[in-house]
Order: sequence, then structure tokens, then C-alpha cells
Amino acid sequence: MKNHLIPTLLAAALTAAGVRGASRTPRFDFLSASEAARAAAYFGGETPARAWVWTDDYVYQPGQQLKAWWTVRPLAGLYPVTLTAYFQNNQTGEKLYLPNNAGEPTDVFGNTMEDGFLITRVPEAERAPLIGPGGLFPAWSVPNDLGMYTLVVEFRDYTGNSVLKRLYQKISVVDEIVDVTAPIEQDTTWVRTKSYLLQGTIIVRHATLTIESGTVIKGRPGSQPASALVIRRDSRLVARGTRNRPIIMTSALPVGSRQPGDWGGLVLTGSASLNSGVEDTVEGLPPGEDSVMGGTNDADSCGELTYVRVEFAGAELSQDNELNSFTFGACGAGTIAHHLQSHYGFDDSFEWFGGTMNAKYLVATAGGDDGFDIQRGYRGKVQHFVTVFYDDNPGDHGIEGDNLEENNSAEPFSAPVLFNATFVGNGPEVCRRSCDGARWRRGLKGNFSNIVLTNFFDDTLDIRDAVTEQNVANGELTANGLLAWGNKGGADNTINGQFKEGIARDFATGVRGTGKNIVVADPMFRSTVLSDWDLRPAPGSPLTGSRWELPPADGFFDQTARYCGAFGSGDDWTEEWTNKKRESDLLVQ
Repeated sequence: MKNHLIPTLLAAALTAAGVRGASRTPRFDFLSASEAARAAAYFGGETPARAWVWTDDYVYQPGQQLKAWWTVRPLAGLYPVTLTAYFQNNQTGEKLYLPNNAGEPTDVFGNTMEDGFLITRVPEAERAPLIGPGGLFPAWSVPNDLGMYTLVVEFRDYTGNSVLKRLYQKISVVDEIVDVTAPIEQDTTWVRTKSYLLQGTIIVRHATLTIESGTVIKGRPGSQPASALVIRRDSRLVARGTRNRPIIMTSALPVGSRQPGDWGGLVLTGSASLNSGVEDTVEGLPPGEDSVMGGTNDADSCGELTYVRVEFAGAELSQDNELNSFTFGACGAGTIAHHLQSHYGFDDSFEWFGGTMNAKYLVATAGGDDGFDIQRGYRGKVQHFVTVFYDDNPGDHGIEGDNLEENNSAEPFSAPVLFNATFVGNGPEVCRRSCDGARWRRGLKGNFSNIVLTNFFDDTLDIRDAVTEQNVANGELTANGLLAWGNKGGADNTINGQFKEGIARDFATGVRGTGKNIVVADPMFRSTVLSDWDLRPAPGSPLTGSRWELPPADGFFDQTARYCGAFGSGDDWTEEWTNKKRESDLLVQ
């Protein structure tokens, strides 16, 4: 016998406990099925709501009590929804639906599909408890099975059959937290059933470090020297994360109080060629054998990195010498790198020093300097790159491209090929130093195509130095497909208003060089809410259409990506494995 009375009474109690407007107690506005059907027909089949969920840590041990919070902003999202929440064991695929830890799908009020999910407008909540004291679910004990889990909150349509939106939070259940204090000098594997705490700069020498998918590594802030993971050129890193079990490298401080530069970051060095000498010292590390990069092997491999997240990195290892989140020093074309995220780095999010490595699906969020930074002869290919700067860690340029500061004509020239990238600046209110969408200088060459540069404090494009200007004139520094909008305060969204007078404007208007298909238009993203952005093109966006450049047919580039920017209209390739949450949005009382 099915009892609809209990969920009805629960719903009434929750409604009575809520308050109108943003609240730490969400208010649920329930609808009947007939009311929901009429509302759905009127409002259309999706919700513009923005929302995120988070826990008080990433790492737990069996039996601990987990706490979670959520923020939900309906943004006129009046489409009726049903809500489910579950933990998924990413080793087995098993789902445990809250509130009863049931294998059968239930809504958040405990109703099965057969009972009928309760239908509500999208609730509104700001940093509201979800799991734990005062939450929708008073308690949840961490299970005994070890490995990575995902907390998932689903906004389904009013029938309960179609998922409109999912919120994700990764947690790791481990049996031990391992202090890492010494160099790694033999082949070693870090496993997902343990978490690793870096204390000081950990060097991998003459060895391969393998990191299992779903492993969480933390850097201890304040250690001397700063916590970092450095892979020497005689060693390799094999870090094969997956979409549902990413590898997370983060700060050891509590959620909500982490800061850019809490620890150093990830450094890989290889034996590919540079233009600053056969060998050089990688930026951020003190001179010595552990920091040497470079050689003559452009096919060299620094290892494999897939679905790896580096958060709150960029600590100073020596005076005025900070590390980046990801530092690639002379890594060669044998390196495998895709689905990588830098989040809240103090310095650059991704920086390449020479080398020929290729990479795809890169995310740079809340960086403190540049998103895509190259120098010393980098000649790799990159496709699907997104940078979003946040207001609580002001950054600089979306792209900073150099050849060599000491000799702008040094060979081999930096000559990257970058396709399908989106760079979103801080806007007019916030800028760390100078904030151009792209800065090309010091002899840069290369091709930048199907690129979006928007919302930067300064110019869309800044081209500097005589050698760089000559490379533009010779057609050795090119762009085919570049969309600008809202830069320089957005007061003048024309070519003249978006591109500085001189070589940059000449390039944009076709007077000099081979800048083609330069467009000033609103990109029409789906959402730019910082903790839950969606930079896929909305219907009618100029980012889609046949005007954009076809990526090269060389076996590396995805030729279906004939659109401008990092995203097409289909699936969001950042979903589940990334962390888009603004740290200041996660503070709780």
C-alpha cells in the first residue's frame, strides 16, 4: 500500500520552514501534475537556474559524518522540476539515493517513481545546508567501500523522467593519509584508496610515478620549500584520471579558506628543444639537476595526464619565482595531455617553455596571471581551451605569447597552433596588472583560429615589438576567426573600439598581415555566472555557423569543431570532472 500522506506532510513542513527569497532554508513551491503540465507548456523544456553543491572536504575515512551545502538561484527558472540526490560509487557504478540510501530512484522527499515524485518550482537557497545539521538530509555516514564517490543532485522535468541539470561534487574515501616528504627514486604507484599529503618539493628522479584515477593529492601550505610535485626529464608521470574519477591536486586547507598559492603545483620537464639553449632551468625552480629542461628529442614524452585538476597552486619556491599550476618545460610530442584544469592558481594556469607537446580540452579558471602562456620556442598544437577569470583572484591576459625575451629572433620560434578557445576576462572592475585578451610579443609566430576574447579590461589584442610586427606582416603570425566583444569596458563594440590603433587594428581590419574573419559581436553564452558558467552558444549565437575556420586535417585536430570558441552547441566537455565553484561562494557560517 502506497502512503502519499507522509511525503505530503514532509513537503508542507519544509514549505512552512522556508522563507521567501535567498535563504539557508530552501523554500519549495509544490505543484500538482496538472498545474505542472500547464507550466511546462508555457515556459518550455529547460531551466535557466544556476546552482552548485559542495562538501566540507574532498577526503574522508569510513564512518565519518559528511556535511554538504548547496546554492540554487532560479533566475526566473519557473519550469517545474522534480529533485533527486544520490551518491554514486565510481568504482562499481552503484547509486544510493537520498534520503534512504536506496538503490531504487527516489526524489529528495523519499518518493519512488511509482509513488510519484513531488513537483516543485526550482527552490531558491544560498549556502544552505543540504546534508548535516539543519539540512534537507540530517546525516550521511561515509561508507566502508574505498575509492571515489560523486554526490549528484539532479533537476529533472516534472515527470521525473528527463534530467535538465546535474550538480556534482567529488569525494574520496580512503583508509590512510600518506605523508610524502622525500624524493621518489623508484617506480611508485599512488592509489585511490589513500590520499597523499605533499610536505615540501617532491622530486621524481630516474623513475615513473603512476597515479590512479580518483586519487586526491594535497599540498601543505607553508612548508619550506613550498609543496610541489616535480617530474625530472629522466622520469615520467602517468596520471590517468577519468571523467568520473579525476585526479585532484589541491590545497590542504579547509574548503572555503583555500587561497591561490597555498602550494606549488605540478612541473614536468623533458628533453625537447628550446630556443634559449640546448638546456635551461625551468622557471620557478632553483638551478640544479632537478630543474634542468631541454635537449634535442622533440618526440620526447613527459608522460600521460588525463582528467587532472590542479587547484590553489602557484607558491613561491624562491624569491620572486613562483610556480604555475601546470608547468611544461621542454615536453615533447610524445606527451599525452587532455582534460586538464587549473583552478585558482596564483600565477599562470598553463605555461609551456619550449617543446612540442600537444594538448586538448584544457580549463583555466580563476587564474592570477595568464591563462595560456608560452615562450622559449613552444611549437605544439592545442584545441578546446577555455579561460574564465574570477573577481576574487584577478588575472591578466587570456593569451600571453612570447618567443624569447633576450633575443626575439631566436630559433626555433615559438609558433603554436591554437584552435577553438574561449577567453573571458574580469571586466572593467577588476584587473591585476594589465589585462589584454591576447598579448603577442617578443617574436611570436603561430596561428590562432576560432578564438573568443571577451570582457577584458584592456584591448582585445596587443601586438608588440618589431620582430613580432614583422612576423604579422610576413603572414607567420595569423588568425582566422576571432570574435571580440565587451573589451575596454564595452563602451565601443566596433573594430575601432575593440582593437588599439596601430598594428593590432591594422591586423583586425586586414590592412596588415593575415588576420581574417575578425568579428565584433556578442557571443551569446548560455551563462556567465561564475560558479556555474556555461559558455556553450545560446540559440542564435554568432559562434556557430559555416563562417568559421575548418581545423586542420592532420590527425590531431577535431574537424567537427567548426565553430568559434571552446564549445559547440552539444555536450559540455567540462561536465562532472571540473570544479567551477568560486571559493568565496563556498564560505559557510
